[in-house]
Amino acid sequence: MPLLDPTLWQDGPTLTGGTAPVVEPATGQILATLDLAAPADVAEAAVRARAAQRDWARTTHLERASVLRRAGDLFAAHADELRDWLVRESGSVPGKAAFELHVAAQECYEAAALASRPTGQVLPSEAPRLSFTRRMPAGVVGVIAPFNAPLILSIRSVAPALALGNAVLLKPDPRTAVCGGFALAAVFAAAGLPAGLLHVLPGGSETGAAVVADPRVRVVSFTGSTAAGRAVGELAGRHLKRAHLELGGNSALVVLADADVEAAVAQASWGSFFHQGQICMTAGRHLVHASLYDEYVERLAARAEALAVGDPHRGPVHLGPLLDRGQLERVHGLVEASVEQGAKLVVGGTHQDLFYRPTVLAGVDDDTPAYTEEVFGPVAPVRSFATEDEAVFLASAGPYGLSLGIITRDAAHGLDLADRIPTGIAHVNDQTVNDEAVAPFGGVGVSGTGARFGGEANLDAFTELRWTTARTTPPGHPF
Repeated sequence: MPLLDPTLWQDGPTLTGGTAPVVEPATGQILATLDLAAPADVAEAAVRARAAQRDWARTTHLERASVLRRAGDLFAAHADELRDWLVRESGSVPGKAAFELHVAAQECYEAAALASRPTGQVLPSEAPRLSFTRRMPAGVVGVIAPFNAPLILSIRSVAPALALGNAVLLKPDPRTAVCGGFALAAVFAAAGLPAGLLHVLPGGSETGAAVVADPRVRVVSFTGSTAAGRAVGELAGRHLKRAHLELGGNSALVVLADADVEAAVAQASWGSFFHQGQICMTAGRHLVHASLYDEYVERLAARAEALAVGDPHRGPVHLGPLLDRGQLERVHGLVEASVEQGAKLVVGGTHQDLFYRPTVLAGVDDDTPAYTEEVFGPVAPVRSFATEDEAVFLASAGPYGLSLGIITRDAAHGLDLADRIPTGIAHVNDQTVNDEAVAPFGGVGVSGTGARFGGEANLDAFTELRWTTARTTPPGHPF
């Protein structure tokens, strides 16, 4: 039996929010039909999750770690089946799907190691008592994940939250609810996770709002657009609960005067066109020293023209489809508006159905929409700078602060320059799109509330720090 048997997708009561098709963006074919969650379903799932979480929190770290390790093994064992779903449901090319599966397994293994980590400190005290801190599970964690890297952006919160003794309500984007939701549920069920601890609740914004507002949910982990993140943060604040927000980006790739142009363009092409540019870390602004600018634009355009765009399930291609018609209209609208504002369309700017050609725009400035906004498509706007101070100014401009890439022959100088540009992530001699389970991940500014995923950051994200004291005998008090 396949791991993702549609008859076994839903653990627990039937969801009551209607149904939705699972659509393959490359062809429009309906792959399956899934149930959607209504707000009332969220409340019922939260009750079940809270009840199951109490017993789960009392299990030993060894028991929790063993479930996480088995889950990591299952992602590897069922890679072929899961990769096909990622390719067909989310439009990933096979290499990108394989990367998601690799990261998913690593997130589980790292979470397994995390299970034994929520220790505390013995504190000095002015009273005759034992005084110490201890990390406790938060309780029920709400995870809201987007469509673009559905498996990674769900598992990176689900795995550590479970490992640390929490239950999880997972609301994937309904357009990628299999890869971003039911795949995780199937893996964890097969790994031996007790029933009631992981609930998959696909739905729209009203379902997400119900997850955030439910009183049993104590922590919310949200990944998505800045606009949606503001709404999540405001609602969470109203209900006095923590919200960890990983939001949009418009990351700069800075190419210094001493860079090897061909090496820089190789980084740039991947940074802007990988997964059709539908990644928060995508290189959205190419800042190139004036002495290299013309050659850089020419070489990047040649690379873009050479990339194959098509159905990733039925042939070898570099880029697959954009997710849906809404994504296509947004991307193409920004490109058209940029050309109207004076940008030069060097290559691309065309599409067939949802397949958008990789696009290079030259001569961009502060009035170019595709330069100032997050495009979330395969578009590379290129702008020149004359001095490094100007490069720092341009790279620091705008509200986002997620990732940064600097290309230079002098790595030490690149590190020094990176210190002058506020971002949550920085890479010297690499492009902006990187992810590892052991590394903290998050942005500054409107890109989010800082590093909330990976390594030690997960301890802060998904536990509460409790102060505890114990005395041999109760103290006396004045009254």
